[in-house]
Amino acid sequence: MITKMQSAIVCAVGVLVTCVACVGQTTSPSLSHARLKKMMSAAHTDGQYTALATYFMTQEESYSQKAAAEKQEWYRLRPITPTLYQRYPRPADAARNRYEYFTYKAQQMDAKASHYEELAESAQK
Repeated sequence: MITKMQSAIVCAVGVLVTCVACVGQTTSPSLSHARLKKMMSAAHTDGQYTALATYFMTQEESYSQKAAAEKQEWYRLRPITPTLYQRYPRPADAARNRYEYFTYKAQQMDAKASHYEELAESAQK
């Protein structure tokens, strides 16, 4: 009886924590891969190019923020001296890999945003 009540309380707390975490998150405009691909292939006006450039700029900012957070985590974990029996990848290595991945993705999104900005400018002329 007590274990059922304890598990019910744990589940309720978990749901509340999840709800509170979801409320604090900002929603970024995300598109499905198919919708994005369709928009990219159908774009031919400056408005459509500008919308795509804005989307990619938003994605670049998101990846840049994630990279900054991972860089802080990497620097926080880096001074921990490795021991003889430490498992690899170390947490610092994993944070560095995530930082490099997010930096790479931010660069890709910036390149795409620049490309669509140029297309929008040329479509206006």
